[in-house]
Amino acid sequence: MTSQWKTQDKVFLITGGASGLGAEYVKIFLQLGAKSMAVLDIAEAVGKTFVASLNETYPGKAMFIKCDVSKEDEIKTAFQQVLDANKRIDVIINNAGIMNDAPNQWRTASDVNWQGLVSFTLKGMEHMRKDKGGAGGTIINISSIAALYKYPNLPIYCGAKMAVLHFGQTLSVPPFFDSTGVRVLTICFGPTLTPLMDNLTERSVDREFGEAYLKSVIDLSAIQRIESAVTAFVKMFKEGEPGSIWLSVKNKPGMDITSDINKTFDEFKMKWLA
Repeated sequence: MTSQWKTQDKVFLITGGASGLGAEYVKIFLQLGAKSMAVLDIAEAVGKTFVASLNETYPGKAMFIKCDVSKEDEIKTAFQQVLDANKRIDVIINNAGIMNDAPNQWRTASDVNWQGLVSFTLKGMEHMRKDKGGAGGTIINISSIAALYKYPNLPIYCGAKMAVLHFGQTLSVPPFFDSTGVRVLTICFGPTLTPLMDNLTERSVDREFGEAYLKSVIDLSAIQRIESAVTAFVKMFKEGEPGSIWLSVKNKPGMDITSDINKTFDEFKMKWLA
């Protein structure tokens, strides 16, 4: 593990960091010695309360910025606020996400899950890249098992998460890291015991179809604990090679599945495009 992959004295920016898994990442990285944690979230009251509690334990190390990652102007403002406060950003965690394919929500969800993530990634790259005077850094994009598995009740969410996975692996093709010093990591979580697992029927692309599907496939024993997901996330941060893709499912240790993903793409290329 190189020194730049360590947590100590690093400045973090995390979207969707006020609650759920995002809040758990904030707490664990502060425990591991992060210098500063910028928590971005649309939930202002929750975020301010959370950051206030953090600063009781880690005085001055956490800041909250209200940011709707579906809105480009708010992304630009928040990113600059973090830079103004810290002079640099070492780690970006694109954690904000909405699992909602309902007719009145899917467009906003897609903006959050995909376009907001791309925007923060590109801004982070421009700031971090060594070939343009930056110090390097790490950008972590949250995908999902939905990128690797067909959930017919959530086709829009599945598509967005596959986009996140392919974006990360394509962006980081060598010699990207050698040139920029920016390590891009992608992690796919299986079903995890968070609010994202609540009221799935109402968040399906079609409620009637979604209810029938969920009754046939949901395996409660497969839903992993939050602690397992966080442990897998930290393992990836400490050990993940640039461009690697990780999997966290069923309370198992985090697994680097890059070779499996690459094999699938390579086999398709050899069979159909060679």
